[in-house]
Amino acid sequence: MPIVDILERNCKLYGNDICLVEINPEIKETRRVTWKEYDLIEPNPVTHYRREITWSVFNEKANRFANLLLQRGVKKDDKVAILLMNCLEWLPIYFGILKTGALAVPLNFRYASDEIEYCLNLAEVDVLVFGPEFIGRVEEIADKISKNRLLFFVGDNCPSFAEDYTSLTANCSSQTPMIPLTDADNAAIYFSSGTTGFPKAILHNHESLMHSCKVEQNHHGQTKQDVFLCIPPLYHTGAKMHWFGSFLEGSKAVLLKGTKPEFILDAVSKEKCTIVWLLVPWAQDILDAIDRGDIKLADYELSQWRLMHIGAQPVPQSLIQRWKKIFPHHQYDTNYGLSESIGPGCVHLGVENIHKVGAIGKAGYGWEVKIVDENRNTIKRGEVGELAVKGPGVMTCYYNDEAATAEVLQDGWLFTGDMAQEDEDGFIFLVDRKKDVVISGGENIYPVQIEDFLRTNDKVKDVAVIGIPDKRLGEITAAIIEIKSGCEATEEEINDYCMKLPKYKRPRKLIFADIPRNPTGKIEKPKLRKIYGGESLVAAQNRG
Repeated sequence: MPIVDILERNCKLYGNDICLVEINPEIKETRRVTWKEYDLIEPNPVTHYRREITWSVFNEKANRFANLLLQRGVKKDDKVAILLMNCLEWLPIYFGILKTGALAVPLNFRYASDEIEYCLNLAEVDVLVFGPEFIGRVEEIADKISKNRLLFFVGDNCPSFAEDYTSLTANCSSQTPMIPLTDADNAAIYFSSGTTGFPKAILHNHESLMHSCKVEQNHHGQTKQDVFLCIPPLYHTGAKMHWFGSFLEGSKAVLLKGTKPEFILDAVSKEKCTIVWLLVPWAQDILDAIDRGDIKLADYELSQWRLMHIGAQPVPQSLIQRWKKIFPHHQYDTNYGLSESIGPGCVHLGVENIHKVGAIGKAGYGWEVKIVDENRNTIKRGEVGELAVKGPGVMTCYYNDEAATAEVLQDGWLFTGDMAQEDEDGFIFLVDRKKDVVISGGENIYPVQIEDFLRTNDKVKDVAVIGIPDKRLGEITAAIIEIKSGCEATEEEINDYCMKLPKYKRPRKLIFADIPRNPTGKIEKPKLRKIYGGESLVAAQNRG
């Protein structure tokens, strides 16, 4: 079943129910506004603190945009890029694209103008939809990218080099365009996170998107009554595919623009959120704010919050142990995935396996997993090898990159590049990224193991371990350590703490600095290697 059929079903069954809420706590609330049909004709100039739409309006807006694209000659297998911050318009635009048979191509909101141009060309994009935050970046390249592309602007005060989305869609039909779609039809192109060099274009079909819906709902048991709090950027598979579980059940989701601990808890409290997906830094910030007394849990209504889950990067066991002390009633799950496997869920811990916190878990719903050696032969439990996954959510290919596709796809198996090992109970533990392994004097050192250890220090907020060049050993490990606010730590103190580690795992160099993470929470190690490792940007990209 193509995923657009779920939207049509939700519209018929739950048309008057609220499906999406947008909250921007950075803007002072003047009045609460419901985004109704008249906004299509007379856009409200007031900057809203809170907006909401129903399933009926969601579907109408998707249809209007689909019909606009069709009027402008967009056809099946064309590509339409989305460059927007999280907002109520984002998902109706995404589904409007899918309804035409075209491919949705979400873009990272951190891309600079040259990166935007690079991705538009790589994916052979025909239409770009962008928001006010990106006017400057798009204007820099407008002359080059507008020659063979349509540019639609979402927001007030449309720039001269683009067309106004709101006024154009207001005059389009709200009826569903009858474009036949199948599970095998192409649906979307996502870009790899870029933490390992230039992003690759990842092609998925409708079967992949539908499988992610089923996986998420199977793992976390969403019902019509649940309310999902979505904080990460929608351009990334993690946020959207977690929302897909709510989408499948027709339940409400809240798009929160802001990651401060008080914003998150206030949204959970006021919107009665039951499910929250966090990144490691946000969970850490919430716990630290509670420990400092900056946040008092008694000020919030949190009793309905039933599930907190984390993904996108290795999760320190110590973090979840702290979380469960403060929120003992919460179910917890770790979700592992890649954009190449349509986001989270190909491996997951499972809410019933809290005793195995630290593991990423077992094969997810409808997935197979194995761990292989360098020749891609399955290895014994307890040995370290590369994790491979297989299932309906594996990408079709890297778009226009046969060589890169051949490197990671073989007989339906996706070779993830993550090093892992399986314990005696069949639970999988991540060891590190294959390309992040540090080889020092012939010894393989896995940075994640050192990072997990250092995060058990009460003064450490975040840490990243990288390899830096060494004439004698080839590489040595350097730990970049971010200390918690209000705390102080010395090299001697951290070195003494590391005496608990085997000698070969102890960092040879300590650097106290902030840890850069991308919007999906992954540590930007190429950036750290460029700053501290003495590598050129090209070398860093080739390495990782």
